[in-house]
Amino acid sequence: MILIIASKLFLLLKNKKKYWMQSGIITFSIIYMIIMVGLPLLFPIFSFEKPTGNYFISTNSYHLIDKNRKEEQALDKDKYRELMIQIWYPSKETNSFQPEPYIENVGAITNGLQRALSIPKWTFSHLNLVNAYARKNLTIADDRDNFPILIFSHGMTGFRNQNTFQIEELVSHGYIIVGIDHVYDAAATVFPNGKEILLEQNNLSGFEKLDPHMKIWTDDISFVLDTLEKWNSGKDIDIFKDKLNMKKIGMFGHSYGGAAAAQMLLKDSRIKVALNMDGVLYGERIPETGFLKPYMQINAEKSIDKSVFDAALDTAVSLSGKSRSSYEEFWKESQQRRENALKGKGFSLSIRNTSHMSFTDFHLFSPLLSNKGEDIRKVHKIINEISLAYFDKYLMEKENTSIWDLINRYPEVELQRGGTNDYQKSKKLSSSMAF
Repeated sequence: MILIIASKLFLLLKNKKKYWMQSGIITFSIIYMIIMVGLPLLFPIFSFEKPTGNYFISTNSYHLIDKNRKEEQALDKDKYRELMIQIWYPSKETNSFQPEPYIENVGAITNGLQRALSIPKWTFSHLNLVNAYARKNLTIADDRDNFPILIFSHGMTGFRNQNTFQIEELVSHGYIIVGIDHVYDAAATVFPNGKEILLEQNNLSGFEKLDPHMKIWTDDISFVLDTLEKWNSGKDIDIFKDKLNMKKIGMFGHSYGGAAAAQMLLKDSRIKVALNMDGVLYGERIPETGFLKPYMQINAEKSIDKSVFDAALDTAVSLSGKSRSSYEEFWKESQQRRENALKGKGFSLSIRNTSHMSFTDFHLFSPLLSNKGEDIRKVHKIINEISLAYFDKYLMEKENTSIWDLINRYPEVELQRGGTNDYQKSKKLSSSMAF
């Protein structure tokens, strides 16, 4: 009897063990399938839209040392300011090599983004598999004597190729673009010796801190322009000799980099036009008469919507410890600076259903990041067409370019001028409208 009972217990336990093993395998399989199917949907290995211009794109990165400036943010106060820049330029040749990775040093950048955004870096790991269209070491196109230059500055916590969707499109139409990593303020800067400098979390905020900080960035940009002048004369690097049109230089940037573009338009005579994408105008106050040179600002709808600002106010006050009145004063000052910028030769656009990061590659990283009602591919198409038309008309002075007809083509775009919403009036603007 004891043997019979023992054998039945053994069979029961064996069957239960088999049941739990099967259940475990099924559960694991379901989880595995969810991960395998879900992750590519949530964090896709995306591709950039193919550039529409007639040129192929080449790129190289360069390490610069400014021996006229000490690095204020380094522990070693005798250290000179160092920068990494990336230059994209038009070419008439291509090669069989693979296109360049979208980001050269993904590990460092994802570490910096994790520090900046408090988002786990693994959520950006798929960027390692994303390619750009550019290839390295192609010869510069020889169908023109030289090419106009556009300087690009990223936003605070960004990186130099954060706007690849826009940069490669402009290069394909014949612009040389120079992107700058503003070291310590970029997500990460990696130098040729492998040294990485991640974002310095300095808690800069408000006009009282970010206004004076702007000088570091404008000094960076002026130094890069000085370097380009040397290279164009054949000093140090031959590839760009006589290929840089130093009389046709514009600048564009996102966020703090957009504000830097506005400041350079004021400060440096070499910058002829500027495009600011959703940047609060930090730095020296814009004169009440506005800019004497062409200036365009493209705003995110949410960035200029006071109701969105008010809705976020309680959370901002509780997290920062600042007073409600200080935030209200910030809004008032930022609006006044924007009003000043729209005087003179300035004008402003906004694109519906967009937020601050819509003007970068960021919303391509995951559909979770997009805004309600936003088609990020179309938003990028609009930005590309408008920015190309803007630089063609006001930097290259192409007579057959009508930015106004282009603006009127898209109902998502609203035109503001002189600080008032002139969207309906813009529908009646002719292509002859000029500054």
